[in-house]
Amino acid sequence: MGRKAKAKGTIAAAALAGMLLAGCSSSGGDASSGAASQAAGSPAKGEQVTLKVGVFDRGNSPAGYTATDNYWTQYVQEHFGDPNNIKVEFVPIPRTDATDKVNVMMSSGDAPDIVFANTNPLTSYGYAKDGGLMQLGQLIDQYGPNLKTYLGPALERGKFDGVQYAIPGRRVNTGKYENLIRKDWLDKLNLPMPQTTEEVYETLKAFKEKDPGQTGGKAIPLGFSLTAASIEPIVWSFIQDGLTDEQRYTLSENLGYPVLLPGHKEAVQFLNKLYNEGLMSPDFSLDKDEKQLFQDVMTGKVGMYSDNLGNAYNDTPGIAKVLTQNVAGAQLVPVDPYTNNAGKHLKPEYDPTGFYLMIPASSKRGAEAIKYLDWMAQPDVLNTILNGIEGEDYKLVDGLPQRIASEETTKRMYNAGDIAMITQGQDFGSDEKNWEAAAASVPEPFRKDVVDAYKMSMTDTINYANFTTPIEAENKYIPALQDKYNELIVKSIMAKPQDFDKTYDGLMKDYMASGGDAIEKERKEAYKAMAQ
Repeated sequence: MGRKAKAKGTIAAAALAGMLLAGCSSSGGDASSGAASQAAGSPAKGEQVTLKVGVFDRGNSPAGYTATDNYWTQYVQEHFGDPNNIKVEFVPIPRTDATDKVNVMMSSGDAPDIVFANTNPLTSYGYAKDGGLMQLGQLIDQYGPNLKTYLGPALERGKFDGVQYAIPGRRVNTGKYENLIRKDWLDKLNLPMPQTTEEVYETLKAFKEKDPGQTGGKAIPLGFSLTAASIEPIVWSFIQDGLTDEQRYTLSENLGYPVLLPGHKEAVQFLNKLYNEGLMSPDFSLDKDEKQLFQDVMTGKVGMYSDNLGNAYNDTPGIAKVLTQNVAGAQLVPVDPYTNNAGKHLKPEYDPTGFYLMIPASSKRGAEAIKYLDWMAQPDVLNTILNGIEGEDYKLVDGLPQRIASEETTKRMYNAGDIAMITQGQDFGSDEKNWEAAAASVPEPFRKDVVDAYKMSMTDTINYANFTTPIEAENKYIPALQDKYNELIVKSIMAKPQDFDKTYDGLMKDYMASGGDAIEKERKEAYKAMAQ
């Protein structure tokens, strides 16, 4: 990490001079009328201040790096912090329980100056209503010209009762998950790619009985963990066709799982069948971070599994790459097999908004926070963070950045997407171009697979229905209901087949009594008011 991060034409001096003003208020007030422009590249006058920025800690940092000290955190300090006399301090937020961590930070008054949420914090957690967030409208007008240009109308999604409380990041690709299968196993058994849920079942049975991977009886036909990436692709695929708008709004919850929608019970019963027949990971209930699942995939034991879109082919954690190194001839390819009652490959997709970025009302660094995000919104800066250094980390092929395979690039780029928090992905003008660009960032053998996975992720998608006003019952009950849902999933899947109905129905009754009923009632009232 000794070498300084370098940019080639990344920061235009004129842009910095116009954007970064000396003498500005740190708490969101107006800058003094006599404030002069800060010359680019020269330190800001006065005492250095500290800007604290939340960042995901995924537990996957390469040797010598941490989530808070790596190539890109150094780049930020050198190219934004130093010229403006700001020490940028990154605060780690564990990815596996980010929502709980941010809630604790906000309630304890210990949140960094920039925090984030994956779902709309204005309607989900009541931060704005409770006075916990800084109003950002004037700050963005004063210090955020690049932000306004980059985000455009999407900024409106960060308003609550007409007031800007959050900055909604852009999400270029809204696909959420990928299903993956060992094609070499299919080929050895002369089996076609499964196209329906029933064909999945028959394929998994063949994987177990005939052991095409020669695992010595250790084959895991369906890899599974107690995570959304394992659960959602299957349970959503069972949701019945023809949902009304009223069902989508009133029977949804901010938990994300379609627990109240018709078809959910049948999905869990399908998983119960797989578990009792030895067709899925036997210890899935203990794997809450996918580490065991990924280990099983990379060592060649798993025939099929689901993952976050693109994750299998990324350099980090390098699942497909390590698998092919461990198992000669292994082919891990995307597949879209699960079907509902209408034969559709139903699946959820992300909201077009990525992170919701917020500044706590208690922060004294509102202006610095907006300046930081505005600096990042400059096209050259954003391109550098997302792609690295041209000639070292990528080359342009047909106008798209293509990743250069090297150990240094893999190490350097592992968390670039988490640093570039105002966007998730880079927009090249069309879905097809965006998919190609996503594929260009992975090793050559897997690029076609990435394009196929992205295309499949956008087939027969369903959007999560949410209101523009807070559902107070969700704010109150969702944290506890996550635990209740996990309990329902684990105990229902592991129940004896003859006990499934009794187990599932009893746990569902407990789930509803623990807040599910209250949420459904309030959502029905909100839908009625919205429909008037």
